[in-house]
Amino acid sequence: MWMLPGQNQSWVSEFILLGFSSDPKSNRILFTVFLLLYLSSVLGNGLIFTLICLDTHLHTPMYFFLCILSLMDMGYISTTMPQMLVHLLGHSQTISFAGCWMQMYMVGVLGLTECILFVVMAYDRYVAICYPLRYTVILSWGLCRWLAAGTWACGFFFSLIHTFFTMKLPYCGPNMVNHYYCEGPSVRSLACMDTHLIEMVDCVISVFVVVVPLSLILASYIHIALAILKIKSTRGRCKAFSTCASHLTVVTFFYVPVTYIYTKPKSSYSPEQDKHISLFYSVFSALLNPVVYSLRNKDIKGAFLKVMGRGRVAW
Repeated sequence: MWMLPGQNQSWVSEFILLGFSSDPKSNRILFTVFLLLYLSSVLGNGLIFTLICLDTHLHTPMYFFLCILSLMDMGYISTTMPQMLVHLLGHSQTISFAGCWMQMYMVGVLGLTECILFVVMAYDRYVAICYPLRYTVILSWGLCRWLAAGTWACGFFFSLIHTFFTMKLPYCGPNMVNHYYCEGPSVRSLACMDTHLIEMVDCVISVFVVVVPLSLILASYIHIALAILKIKSTRGRCKAFSTCASHLTVVTFFYVPVTYIYTKPKSSYSPEQDKHISLFYSVFSALLNPVVYSLRNKDIKGAFLKVMGRGRVAW
């Protein structure tokens, strides 16, 4: 039963995040590895964000959405990684109930928004390949702003539902979360009541933000593939495919682990396995995006050289 508004929602005032290891030596090694990954991710995404803002040649819908993706990745990894680094070196691994609530909500906002943003980016590539002459007309700046605002609105809305129902559950102990951050299923497994209803709510949310977006992305790329096959020159086909390769890479790296964790049945739930798999979309995906888009993108490399050239002239 749900507790009445006048009653306490929980007997737990804080949670203990178990992380990956309890061995001090292993934690020091993990601290060094994750610190390097965190700094690399923030610097890489920050560089792409800065280059797109500075170079007017990159003020196009494609790079507008890439700029938002870089901003999301910086926020996503900064929501979980700094605390994990503190816990790896500190003796305490606790997080307050309110802190857990906020972390779960922000991770949900950024993660769910990113799921939907990938659909928008796929639509951008679809228009660019299938309707190149009408690209700027179809994807006007007004539509781009509405699409960006819509993705954020969906993220805030669905994350609020997920977080509210999860943290509304009564938690009377134990309070040890087998994860490195307050992840919904891991926290929910500690609840003192049946969570079947909440799991159904999460299932519906997963359909809207995982299954439906992934289906739309696949549909977009089917149309893109058919359009590319109609191009007669090999060089033209390769150029068209290269504009989609970066997006396909980051989508695959993000969606495969997300789909596995959030759409599998409860009987397959494995805390140890899930927290390791979650690293792929919460840490490595944020690191992969700037690497893929900088190494495979001539415009990004050109903008970097241009900015560096200006810096040398100024010096």
